[in-house]
Amino acid sequence: MIGLGTILNCAAILAGGLLGLLFGKFMNDRLQDGLTKACGISVLFIGIAGAMEKMLSVEGTALTGSGTMLLVGCLALGALVGELLNIEAAFERFGNWLKRKTGNAKDGGFVDAFVTASFTVCIGAMAIVGAIEDGISGNWSILGAKAILDLIIIMVMACAMGKGCIFSAIPVGILQGGVTLLAKLLQPLMTEAALWNLSMVGSVLIFCVGINLVWGKTVRVANLLPAVIFAIAAAFLPI
Repeated sequence: MIGLGTILNCAAILAGGLLGLLFGKFMNDRLQDGLTKACGISVLFIGIAGAMEKMLSVEGTALTGSGTMLLVGCLALGALVGELLNIEAAFERFGNWLKRKTGNAKDGGFVDAFVTASFTVCIGAMAIVGAIEDGISGNWSILGAKAILDLIIIMVMACAMGKGCIFSAIPVGILQGGVTLLAKLLQPLMTEAALWNLSMVGSVLIFCVGINLVWGKTVRVANLLPAVIFAIAAAFLPI
């Protein structure tokens, strides 16, 4: 069944969020803050590992790096476009709308929880590659693996940050569902080089999510999202 991977992924996020809320009721503010920091540190290292996997390689006995200029260029252009469009504000407006419509108007941390969780589970090559595989052949195995990871991540986040994390299922459903529907059109664009660039830049954005979890809202991650598009486009430059 085409689209099953995204359905399973969204269901896993909902399940993880509900479990997190259940366990979170037994934690005081100090424990929740400690868990948020622990989650942030974990996300930092997930981002670091993903970026280093693409940027570093072993040649003989030497460790060499690549992709630095690509990363700088994509992030700079992405930040420029993102700040001009102010994507972060749009995400926050949607989060505030969700907060009102779901009866959580008094939850001061709802929007931050929604935005942070959404970026953590949406950004990355697994979401794109898995959705394309699902749309082309009905193979949902990649999204199935992602669903398990997301269940654990959202459970921990919801435990520490609250019910806003559960609603990250909405952008996951829109993004992955959209890519699945457009899979045949997008498949030619997802070359090995494009996926390499996507994974590297996406991992750096995940790292930025971790920064915000540990040190508070320091980086406007949503305003860096166009960097992913520039990363994919860069794979087709004649260089």
